[in-house]
Amino acid sequence: MPMSANDLTYQDYLDRINIQDVLVHAGYTLNRRDGLRYPSYVRHDSNGRRIHGDKFIVTNHGTSCFRPPEQKTYNLISLIKTFPSMFPEHVRCTNPDHLVNEVCRTLLNVPNEHRGVIVGFQKEAKPFNLNEYSIHAFRKYDFDSIKKFYPFFVTRGINLDTQKAFSAHFILATKEAQSEGKTYTNLSFPLYVPGNDNVVGLEERGRPRLDGSSGYKGKAMGSNSSEGLWIAQLGKGGLAEAKHVYWFESAYDAMSYYQLHVKDKPELNKAIFVSTGGNPTVGQMRGMLKQTPTALHHICFDNDLAGRQFAENFRNELHQQVRFNIKETPERKPYLDSLPFAQDLANGNIDLLPDSVKEKYAKYESAWEETMSMRQSRLCFDGDIKEQEKQAVALNKDFRSSLRAFLGITSMQDTQSVREIPFKGKDWNEQLLLEREEGRLAADETDETRNVTSGIDLDADGEIEACESEEKRQNHKVRR
Repeated sequence: MPMSANDLTYQDYLDRINIQDVLVHAGYTLNRRDGLRYPSYVRHDSNGRRIHGDKFIVTNHGTSCFRPPEQKTYNLISLIKTFPSMFPEHVRCTNPDHLVNEVCRTLLNVPNEHRGVIVGFQKEAKPFNLNEYSIHAFRKYDFDSIKKFYPFFVTRGINLDTQKAFSAHFILATKEAQSEGKTYTNLSFPLYVPGNDNVVGLEERGRPRLDGSSGYKGKAMGSNSSEGLWIAQLGKGGLAEAKHVYWFESAYDAMSYYQLHVKDKPELNKAIFVSTGGNPTVGQMRGMLKQTPTALHHICFDNDLAGRQFAENFRNELHQQVRFNIKETPERKPYLDSLPFAQDLANGNIDLLPDSVKEKYAKYESAWEETMSMRQSRLCFDGDIKEQEKQAVALNKDFRSSLRAFLGITSMQDTQSVREIPFKGKDWNEQLLLEREEGRLAADETDETRNVTSGIDLDADGEIEACESEEKRQNHKVRR
């Protein structure tokens, strides 16, 4: 029986397709003269000459690859999503997931099944109006004010110090539902279009349910979700002077990150925290990038497939922003024309750069390829690998500096980003809760040891107290 397109999953693609076949489908050919320990694939121009700087090196037995000088490793799914323009199918597939399906089904010779899409009628929502809500603000030194916020934050592990740090950037908003005649109060994070002081919506969180599970989450009716962001600026000055901007998918995650790191990073008290309230949009990213031209952007989206794709989309917007800062001259134009859309400045045709810049790139490329070979071989000492990595990083900085000088931009205009992911759980609030739970268990174990030790040489009352303490601990675990 022929395979149905609807039966295939991403895991099927990963199991059945070699990434070398994907590269060949994208127009790359095996570079037999490279002399590397791992297969490399390159592209050629219309005259049959190799395009330098456009190369992928295959690793992990054909399951992944990387593109010097970048350090990021791709599997076939992320490769297609990150470089869609390489594939002929991208002309008719604007959705990244659809493109993956098209390319992989072509390689597997599986027919694509067309399914109709029914679009329901949607009533146009009226614009958001904050005046329709009753507002309760958080007042740092008013206990009656603070305790109203307690149910929304306690289940999230967000402490009072963190609430006070962000107190100017959240409210309780109450509105009557006209169709039901009931009032609803949500913890609300005001949304702004960067550079504008008008509230254009609310990122909302409902009161947790009695069973401890999360309540409602969403955005207020009429919110400008395409451009509006929650922007918490903890320091003084405007967006244009921002040094660090931290991006999250929810305000809870932003506050959790702050609580987890503020002791080690006091500079967070001067940073800007941003929440997209869900899937980041192009309008949100472009608006904020335009207002923060010299900031270092910390991409703190969730540690899952969607979060990784959001991070890649964000980097693409950053690359476009840098490109806009470059003044085109006859000397620079050939290289700029070779630069793929929304890609890093170093991803153009290296042969079109001045000889002095090309030489620095060649040194870096050679050093980085040697680094990857040493890693994959598993025959080298860690110290030797780290030393080789340092050399590659230093050569990359030297190349990057010379590239910026040629393109006429400063290091501040070469907008940079850092990807940060939680090392526990899917998102930062989950990490905060996991660490809190681990802290409780550690405290319980310490109490148990103390009580048992105390009960060894004590009288009967002491032993009974130790037993009661153990019983309480077990009951506490059951309640959790």
